[in-house]
Amino acid sequence: MLVLEDGRTFRGQAYGAVGETVGEAVFATGMTGYQETLTDPSYHRQVVVMTAPHIGNTGMNDEDDESARIWVAGYVVREPARAPSSWRSRRSLVDALCQQGIVGISGVDTRALTRHLRERGAMRVGISSVSTDVDTLLATVRAAPQMTGADLTGEVTTPERYVVPAVGVTRFRVAAIDLGIKRRIPVLLARRGIEVHVLPATVTIDEIEECGVDGVFFGNGPGDPSTADAAVALVRGVLDRRLPIFGICFGHQLLGRALGLGTFKLPYGHRGINAPVKDLTTGRVEVTAHNHGFAVAASVEEPMENSYGTVEVTHICLNDGVVEGLRVVDAAGAVVAFSVQYHPESAAGPHDAEHLFDRFAELLPAQAG
Repeated sequence: MLVLEDGRTFRGQAYGAVGETVGEAVFATGMTGYQETLTDPSYHRQVVVMTAPHIGNTGMNDEDDESARIWVAGYVVREPARAPSSWRSRRSLVDALCQQGIVGISGVDTRALTRHLRERGAMRVGISSVSTDVDTLLATVRAAPQMTGADLTGEVTTPERYVVPAVGVTRFRVAAIDLGIKRRIPVLLARRGIEVHVLPATVTIDEIEECGVDGVFFGNGPGDPSTADAAVALVRGVLDRRLPIFGICFGHQLLGRALGLGTFKLPYGHRGINAPVKDLTTGRVEVTAHNHGFAVAASVEEPMENSYGTVEVTHICLNDGVVEGLRVVDAAGAVVAFSVQYHPESAAGPHDAEHLFDRFAELLPAQAG
């Protein structure tokens, strides 16, 4: 059974590991890419409801994982595939869920569940395949911590730094702060001749400078950005040293906070691979991949001035007007930092925004050797 914190209950069949789990119920609208979703650290402590009715058709392979494990707290599908059908598949999705202890449920009316979350907002949820006592599970759900106020980067960051070498000649060196980074991000940076030093979230500004980097990347991750005071202070330290910054998702929210902007929780968030975003600097509309429950509060019409320069909104979501990008322009007219709320690495998803990695490379001073 599945029980939401407002008491709405759904029943189905056990899918994945048998047990009990709680988390924040969110829905993802992608019709493909469930392996990348499951292994994205940004979904830590969330129970993901898949809106696409058939899940598991392509199994699980050894190439598309975005981290070393499945991070979702639970998984909800309508109709699981009876057998995977892909030459790349190495195991079934249900086997992968069982092996990693991920409790799920199938046979649920995910359309009704998604509509409930759209109308009532994301909320805590419990799934149990070991108990039929609704009241007991509901009490457990209501006692679980909420996502608002959750500080989770320390639970997903790398314990040790590592280097992803540049493909071909090393043109630049960049520090990528691991707040829950996806594997494809350093790969795309490396393809542009960037040697990527992936560092733990606890890194200091002095340790970043010791790496001799030309810029700093702040990536995606889970939790409430209002709790990430140490990471915000690190962003300000990077800005003070005039190192170019590129941030995505959680990194975008951290840049917003470092610049004096606020953040807020969206009613049910953006999670999918088909969101239209307009780049206000070019007028181009791009179809993008999203995974965020929080957003930056900023004015599209009125740029903000501070000690770092002029802070401008560069992207908006055409579905609801949410701010999807920022940039900082100094007194000389140079961009010193920029960020987007969505995922230009697009794993899985469209490739419309991958050019943003080139935009970052253009801000970096080339290495002498």
